[in-house]
Amino acid sequence: MPPEWSSCPPELLLVVDRSSALPLRAQVEHGLRDAIRTARVRVGERLPSSRELARTLGVSRGLVQECYAQLQAEGYLVTRAGSATRVAAGAAAPPASTQPQRTASRLVADFRWGVPDLAGFPLQDWLWATREAARAMPSADLDYGDPRGSRALREVLAGYLRRVRAAAADPEHILVCNGYAQGVGLALHVLAAGGAGTVAFEDPGSPATVRACATAAGLRAVPVPVDEHGIDVRALAATGARAVVVTPAHQWPTGVALAPKRRLALVEWARDQDAVIIEDDYDAEFRYDREPVGALQGLAPDRVISLGTVSKSLAPALRIGWMICPPALTDVLAEHKNRSDRGTPTLDQLALARLIESGRFDRHLRRMRATYATRRTALLAALAEHAPGLPVTGLAAGFHAVAHLPADADEHHVVSAARERSVGIYGMSTCRASNAAAPAHIVLGFGNVGERAVAEGIAAIGHLLTGRP
Repeated sequence: MPPEWSSCPPELLLVVDRSSALPLRAQVEHGLRDAIRTARVRVGERLPSSRELARTLGVSRGLVQECYAQLQAEGYLVTRAGSATRVAAGAAAPPASTQPQRTASRLVADFRWGVPDLAGFPLQDWLWATREAARAMPSADLDYGDPRGSRALREVLAGYLRRVRAAAADPEHILVCNGYAQGVGLALHVLAAGGAGTVAFEDPGSPATVRACATAAGLRAVPVPVDEHGIDVRALAATGARAVVVTPAHQWPTGVALAPKRRLALVEWARDQDAVIIEDDYDAEFRYDREPVGALQGLAPDRVISLGTVSKSLAPALRIGWMICPPALTDVLAEHKNRSDRGTPTLDQLALARLIESGRFDRHLRRMRATYATRRTALLAALAEHAPGLPVTGLAAGFHAVAHLPADADEHHVVSAARERSVGIYGMSTCRASNAAAPAHIVLGFGNVGERAVAEGIAAIGHLLTGRP
């Protein structure tokens, strides 16, 4: 669809060479033809007025009018009374590839993990918060500002995280970042510069993200096993790592909470090894069958970098996250953030601050907890009906569950067979450092799947999950 312009004329880059033997009119005609043939201006798109193009090129208006008339006669342009000159239909060259594009088949249900209810995004509240933030924003906030982020957002986040996550949050030591991946990348670069050589991560966990960030920082990444109590701290101590990435409140993807004794052991390991814990507090807002678990950072503010984002609570597209930094690392982290991108968009930060302090963010979370609880119930009911006896874990919080397939199941086959039935499911093998497909587990995300789709999807693949014919 061609862009629609306001009353201001669109710009078009053309170049004329007055030292050339080629007449100016021929140069302008050639430039216009070339712009149309190469789709620099598309079918239906408006060209500058003859007066404006003449002014831009430093030529007479009559010369431009003659060029437009010639190209109209050749079928490149079309002009109607009272309307701008536009590129005619069929004037552009055909695309280089004539191969038909493949269209993705529509899925009955897509149990993709890590995606919240995108249709539940509080758009009207966000628009209200953006307008309020823009209306009250002083002109000085349009400058680059503090590399740690907006003071207003850092103060609001500090209060929110103290209240909801029992974090030892101080606005002076909060750094706003562009989501989880950037936060991990910043942390690992700073730790590598401080002498760390190895970072550990949970297995299963997020090996691809941690390994990519570790490689970029020049670190070696090593996996550490997770059991029903969380990360194995004894195995961690044997790695010689000076940093570890963990998800203590709701382990990704198994769903277990780090046991109290393991929490204390992990903090003791960090102090004994002069190490840093990078805490991913990724979906702690959503819980169902257990008491809330506070942030690990509250136990050891000097040893924990706690990362949070709105990717699960609002939407990944906002790209807003934060780091609660140990006081000794705040300045160097802020300096590295400043060098990497000069900061996170300020207006979005101010809008988020307004959303939280107005109470609309809490209201949204309450609504989404009810939504995810309903979908969780629908998932369990569908599994009970169509995959009876299938063990399912990790449902106490968040919006994903782990289905434990029979011992002889082929995880990859189950995933591909489900896709043939127009249902998207995803194996835990991609969460394992070795990519091993055994034991066969399926991670079922239900955040962005409605109750009806949950029921239809599980009905279509229930026999696959249990190995029934």
